[in-house]
Amino acid sequence: MSTLIIAAVQYDIRWLDQQANFNALEKLIKDHFTDNAAADLLLLPETFSTGFCINRKDVQEPEDGGTALAWLKKIARQYNCVVAGTVLVSHQDKKVNRFYWVFADGTVEHYDKRHLFRLGKEQDYVEQGQSRKIITINGIKILPLVCYDLRFPVWSRNRQDYDLMVNVANWPALRRHVWDTLLQARAMENQAFVVGVNRIGEDGKNTPHSGGTTIINFSGETIVCAADNQQQIISTQLDFSKLEKFKHDFPAFLDADEFELRL
Repeated sequence: MSTLIIAAVQYDIRWLDQQANFNALEKLIKDHFTDNAAADLLLLPETFSTGFCINRKDVQEPEDGGTALAWLKKIARQYNCVVAGTVLVSHQDKKVNRFYWVFADGTVEHYDKRHLFRLGKEQDYVEQGQSRKIITINGIKILPLVCYDLRFPVWSRNRQDYDLMVNVANWPALRRHVWDTLLQARAMENQAFVVGVNRIGEDGKNTPHSGGTTIINFSGETIVCAADNQQQIISTQLDFSKLEKFKHDFPAFLDADEFELRL
């Protein structure tokens, strides 16, 4: 198995100001890559261009991805990497919370958020995703998840179809302990690397977010973590040969229960 250089962006999303978010992100990315090696995968928080505003009809991109997808393509091409983040996209009478994965050559894959945050009435405005997705980069198989998906272990169960789990979020500070705990648990129970990417700052509904952007190994140990309440990009190179050896020496997955996932 090969290696993968991951960069994860933790920042304060400007509420409903797409251009301000693009400008802020471009500066953060430029400053980071001045002194750091380029990444294979650059990850942005959930709803990175607008904030988590689900109840307004004007806060959604057209089916073709619109301005946000065009910006992701520009950054992917500029830094010759895969760039991934979620965008609210028009879909039928509602919208979907779409996790775009944009490759440097312009290829686009996506995953639509499956578990909708009932407490925030997300289900009233957003259509539930209908498929589980695996994305491959440099031979590494990746499971994309969005925020609330993290609470549902059956959806994220590793059926030996992925090596890395990625969750991007607008996870509030009030439930930060849950975020930290579940990221570690998902890494350990699934014997996979895990990356969690969260925002900071207050959103337009005065909900505070403290971050917790982190990269965790298959034993649940933190490799690198962003400082709380600070805008920064964290990055590291993951060596998947270490994961392969760990699973060879401790093949707990062979004793996993059989199950069928019904969509």
